Amino acid sequence: MEYFPIFLRLAGEPVLVVGGGEVAARKVDLLLRASADVTVVAPELGPRLAALLQSGAIAHVAQEFQPEHLNGMRLAIAATDRNAVNAWVAHQAESRGINVNVVDDRELSRFIMPAIIDRSPILAAVTSGGDAPVLTRRLREKLEAFLPHRLGDLAKFSGSLRALVKKRLTDAPARRRFWEKFFDGPLAADVLAGRDPATVARSVESALVQAESAFAGQSGVGEVALVGAGPGDPGLLTLRALRVLQNADVVLYDRLVSNDVLDLARRDAERIYVGKVAGTSSSQADINALLVKLALEGKRVCRLKGGDSFIFGRGGEELEALAQHGIRYEVVPGITAATGCAAYAGIPLTHREHAQSLTFVTGHAKDDGDMQVDWEALARPNQTIVFYMGLKSLPTIIAQLLAHGAPGQRAAAVVEQGTCATQRVVTGTLTTLEHEVAAAGLDSPSLLIVGEVTRLHETLKWFSAEAATDETLAAGRLSA
Repeated sequence: MEYFPIFLRLAGEPVLVVGGGEVAARKVDLLLRASADVTVVAPELGPRLAALLQSGAIAHVAQEFQPEHLNGMRLAIAATDRNAVNAWVAHQAESRGINVNVVDDRELSRFIMPAIIDRSPILAAVTSGGDAPVLTRRLREKLEAFLPHRLGDLAKFSGSLRALVKKRLTDAPARRRFWEKFFDGPLAADVLAGRDPATVARSVESALVQAESAFAGQSGVGEVALVGAGPGDPGLLTLRALRVLQNADVVLYDRLVSNDVLDLARRDAERIYVGKVAGTSSSQADINALLVKLALEGKRVCRLKGGDSFIFGRGGEELEALAQHGIRYEVVPGITAATGCAAYAGIPLTHREHAQSLTFVTGHAKDDGDMQVDWEALARPNQTIVFYMGLKSLPTIIAQLLAHGAPGQRAAAVVEQGTCATQRVVTGTLTTLEHEVAAAGLDSPSLLIVGEVTRLHETLKWFSAEAATDETLAAGRLSA
């Protein structure tokens, strides 16, 4: 993030604008909407600024810019058509510790002016950091169309209720849940539709009575949502999973959950890492106990697991622990690593000519024992076998498949960091794959796919680190 987004209160604060033309006038208009005390320095004023001066909205210093004009100013904007003057303003402002914006010159600017969507008191600001101003404008147009015009009325109405809600619902989690229900429900819709505020207020009173009754009747037990985070790409998270993340008080996550996915959680939610790494981290029993403990404290818990929690994610074990204590839970499925990584690698897991069945196998056994699988069945042709967490056991898996009749020329692939910008795919055969993986230096998390479908990778591959990086950069600019 190149720029730190803030909203600055300028009501009654002195701001200097250097320049008297149309560009300066546009900046002055924005500053006046923020109730700033604007002084314009310019030998002459254009028609729009002259009209503002005539109305008393701005002050005017009819001179060329001098450094002393910056004395006492909160902000400065250089908007002349002379680069040397703009640079001088920027230098003098910087030397005085005054934030400065130079129009159309981000290198000289300490801050930039975003595209603004004004639904006061709700404000949305969009910027590309100067990289793509037309794209920024288009985004603003989309947001203008998307955000209701009475959104500001809704914000003001809810603000008028804050003291009452705080008095009636003394528990902070209870208040947050009331507001979530309020904004998602018919009361907010009534305000946005312009219905009589007094009528809506009476409905709010009724809703508060119901909320008091509901929260008073609760035993204090929270709830747990078991959420599949997908294989890494945050774009693969389901809408339901995103909503649960935004509502959770606590997020328990493992090492396969990407930072990009974790960043989608509510900012004030507690985040607890419970990744299981042999000999260094939480045991499954510890995680089960923690889930129960947090729920009994009345927390809304999101148990965020890489891939899908019901496919080698031990989700069933965690739900059993919750069920034993009578704790409410829900399951939000995720895109499992097999489907996500194979798709991003251009490997169809089934194919009429190559694979008529598909098997998922865990790559390691419980308590590091032998892998209890039917190797003879896995060695048969016309199928695809996906080994989760199979990189460590790769030599054993290959040896067992060969020993049980699989030909050495059977195709196979390993996908490292699947769906992420760092994804790498190594293909080969059962005879060559171990050497190819070692030469590439692949590491966990990786997925092993065995079957003739992996030969299609070279033909069907579409996802690249370069494309993923470009997409990530674009997403970062859109959120800037």
